[in-house]
Amino acid sequence: MATAEVTGAEEVAWDLSDLFEAIDDPHIDEVVAQAEVDAVAFRERYHGKVAGIDPASLAEAVAEHERIEAAVVRPLTYAHLVFATNMADSARGALVARLGEKAAALETQLLFFGLEWAAAPDDVAERLLADPALDHWRHHLRSLRKFRPFLLSEPEERVVTEKTVSGVSAWSRLYEEQLGALRVGLDGDDVSFETALARLFDPDRDIRRVAAEAITEALGPGLRTRAFVFNTILLDKSIDDRMRGYPTWISARNLANETTDEAVDALVEATTSRYDVPQRYYRLKARLLGVDRLEHYDRSAPVSSDTRKVPWDDARRIVVDAYSEFSDEAGAIVARFFDDNWIDGPVRPDKRTGAFCATTVPGVHPYVLMNYTGDRRSILTLAHELGHGLHGVLAQPLGLFNSSTPLTTAETASVFGEALTFELLLANEDDPRRRLDLLTGRIEDAIATTFRQIAMNRFEHAVHTERRGQGELAPERIGELWLEAQNALFADSVSTEGYMPWWSYIPHFTGTPGYVYAYAYGYLFSLAIYRRYLSEGEAMVEPYLDLLRAGGSRSPEELAQLVGLDLTDPVIWASGIDALSEELDEAERLAGELGLG
Repeated sequence: MATAEVTGAEEVAWDLSDLFEAIDDPHIDEVVAQAEVDAVAFRERYHGKVAGIDPASLAEAVAEHERIEAAVVRPLTYAHLVFATNMADSARGALVARLGEKAAALETQLLFFGLEWAAAPDDVAERLLADPALDHWRHHLRSLRKFRPFLLSEPEERVVTEKTVSGVSAWSRLYEEQLGALRVGLDGDDVSFETALARLFDPDRDIRRVAAEAITEALGPGLRTRAFVFNTILLDKSIDDRMRGYPTWISARNLANETTDEAVDALVEATTSRYDVPQRYYRLKARLLGVDRLEHYDRSAPVSSDTRKVPWDDARRIVVDAYSEFSDEAGAIVARFFDDNWIDGPVRPDKRTGAFCATTVPGVHPYVLMNYTGDRRSILTLAHELGHGLHGVLAQPLGLFNSSTPLTTAETASVFGEALTFELLLANEDDPRRRLDLLTGRIEDAIATTFRQIAMNRFEHAVHTERRGQGELAPERIGELWLEAQNALFADSVSTEGYMPWWSYIPHFTGTPGYVYAYAYGYLFSLAIYRRYLSEGEAMVEPYLDLLRAGGSRSPEELAQLVGLDLTDPVIWASGIDALSEELDEAERLAGELGLG
């Protein structure tokens, strides 16, 4: 089997000993066993009494509830992290399953608390919330009550929670394991999926074409299985939504994101109505590449023929410098991820694909998983995930409940960190052709984070709607709906021939249905903050860091007010897209000066 290209990240492995020493660490079972005892005691103390206790006692109860949940989240997080680096290891998988079952059982002991609080009469709840004793927990408690119309009885909620472990969570894990095991045949060898995807950034069109064809072929054998898993998860969600009375397939996600169906519809409309922007860019890129029309595998191709890879140590320096130039505090926090081994860096067989940050780890610190390949995208991905890490470190003093953010604001720090890093890369590049390459890369990233995510949201909308109306969808039909959404985005600017099965390598559709629009929401929100930073400079640093320190302790609208923005104004979406259009204007100007395009 072929090995990945040498990037300098080969020995960059995270140290999980701040959590536990090993998967057989006896402390894991000790912590969980104590949490189980505490959960039983909590239930005995508060069951049937939540709405009738005084504010100080309610504050004490919420604090104890958080402590118990944090105790079990910590070993479960450890299990998921250690599993992510080797999903073929049955012992690691067994730990995830065992702790997942334990967590679900513990949750059934605690369910009553949120249900009783949500069921409390409005006048009782408001009287309690007005008391200063609940200042720290006010937003958390208000957030629990917004689900009031959609909650089931306690016995029903207990069944749903326990069945999740053997239901949707198990299917989602199977899907991820299937993706992690994918191998792509290239150059007579089998390479990881991430390594194959990295070749789509190669300047040689034949290399990109061969890689894309090989990826399409690799996605074929397991496609029917992945489609069945997807169908099962779609059905599970439709049943849950029907039982709870959610009006649409995405209403539950919107509520969890602390936004409304109407606000998300406005974001989708603002984005889909400007599909002309990506189409215009892809036509420019075709001219830059000297082709009549882009194929889908051309979208990430560099406009320069420079194939230089960036070693891990250089990427580290670039990213730390970018954060440090913004804020010494931010730079010092980001540097700790490297210095203290909080990052797992290289591409490895059976490792989870993509990148993520485990942002909220009770009592410890975030961890970042990368599949570093040395291309420009990998540098910005590193900056992106470390933005999440910065967010997690700054918000950690708030505790588990208040530091956890909805998806809509979870991307704020990550996108902002990408912007800082991109500007540093651009400032350090004097060659006009490479500046154009950086600029086009930036535009492509923006398109991928906004327009592509909304196109994927449209695909999700189509499959959820059709699955509910017509029953199980054949793999071919899912592929058709995928291409319909992609072709609406590209029009005639990009050919999607051979692209039909590519929906199936995106784990968000099964792991977190409805997630993807949050990237666009977060990107445009973060872009608005960044534009204010460019205009106001140092005066924006502390308000921005205060926003991150606030974690999820305030609503998205209140967080936006900290940096002088109004999320209720749909103009914020249009202005972000206009900013992207202006970057495209600059790319077209620069291409013209170079005699290209």
